[in-house]
Amino acid sequence: MSHLPESFLDTIVAIATPQGAGALGIIRISGPETFAIVNALFAGKDLSRQKTHTLHFGVIRYQDEVIDEVVISLFRNPRSYTGEDVIEISCHGSAYIQQRLLQVLVASGARMARPGEFTERAFFNGKMDLTQAEAVADLIASNSKAAQQTALKQLRGGFSEDLQKLREELIHFAALIELELDFSEEDVEFADRSQFMNLISQIKSATQKLIDSFQLGNVIKNGVRVAIIGRPNAGKSTLLNALLNEERAIVSDIAGTTRDTIEETLNINGILFRLIDTAGIREHSSDHIENLGIERSKSNAENAHIILYLVDSTTSEPVDVDWMQPYQTKTIKVFNKMDAVTAASVASVKNPDGQSVCISAKKKTGIEDLKQLMYLKAVGEELQTENTIVTNARHHAILLKIAESLEDIQMGMENQVTGDLLAIDIRRCLHFLGEITGKIEVDRDILGTIFGKFCIGK
Repeated sequence: MSHLPESFLDTIVAIATPQGAGALGIIRISGPETFAIVNALFAGKDLSRQKTHTLHFGVIRYQDEVIDEVVISLFRNPRSYTGEDVIEISCHGSAYIQQRLLQVLVASGARMARPGEFTERAFFNGKMDLTQAEAVADLIASNSKAAQQTALKQLRGGFSEDLQKLREELIHFAALIELELDFSEEDVEFADRSQFMNLISQIKSATQKLIDSFQLGNVIKNGVRVAIIGRPNAGKSTLLNALLNEERAIVSDIAGTTRDTIEETLNINGILFRLIDTAGIREHSSDHIENLGIERSKSNAENAHIILYLVDSTTSEPVDVDWMQPYQTKTIKVFNKMDAVTAASVASVKNPDGQSVCISAKKKTGIEDLKQLMYLKAVGEELQTENTIVTNARHHAILLKIAESLEDIQMGMENQVTGDLLAIDIRRCLHFLGEITGKIEVDRDILGTIFGKFCIGK
């Protein structure tokens, strides 16, 4: 853990609620002079004599100016979010009032907080580790149930607990290896090598499970990009409207109506899907603007997590397209306009591998089956958010380093390297484990990048 930076010895203030007018606004103050600064402005009780976790109604007055009637929430250290003395002022939501309160508090000795500085102080004061601090930002930014549940589990220490178990087991054996080095002249062995090999195998398996979860975690955090691809007039815009259950895209019998991409979001079982309606794909077009739209469609298909390839079942168009061959594993074939074909035709396009679905976008039949197939393609079976799921790219990168160092330890054991070399590999692995949670000294530039992404006031 890092020592408390000198910049944390002052008192900071920020608006903690979103910008704009509202019923209420909250001003948050944290630091050693919090009670003295607010008490000098508060016309009511003597706040220095009040208990922690209490509310107090009164008026904020600066010189001869009454600024607002407020409710003061008191949180004495260390029982606060930051671990310092904290006061939250609930005022009326006028943008003018909030800004005026900020001006008065700064004039009275506080300074404006940097983005994420409240949470950064909570980290340095031991109120949370680095993974939990990052989860605060993820929780604020969550836009689906799955994202919220995953961030909440991490905020409560689920990921930290998993890492701590691995770290404690490694530390135990590292201590025994170090002890052997102290008695190297006596040729004694305190650490059971076979037991250690089993432990390394277990830790490797647990680490790989976390690494593998990142693909799902990325889907949960950022959503699933879904490109709707097909020939002109296949019904792509009609499908988009049917999925959203609203008239979002212009629908016309004229081929090439959609010239540019249209993006909308759809929530399926708590997972956010980002739908991209693209221009119709055909091999040749004399329209320059349409050709640009077609190229963009191909680019969207390449970058999408899922492709909905729409086929007009009333035509004899080919089901497979050469340029889409590399994307077969992420493609769902959607046979549209099934309301206009025979029952035999419906049976002929049924795909036993579960990678296709028959619908009528116009009649909105088969849409729920398509949504279920999209969900299965993105997530698999029912999502288990109680399991630890890695959603942070920084964590994923460090987990890859941990896996590499565990491989080095295992190879060293198999090659019967000396204890001093083995101890170096173990210490390296412990360093990476501590880097995720902030248990070791973390580079200030890394912390600046992490907390700089937070909103001011958090």
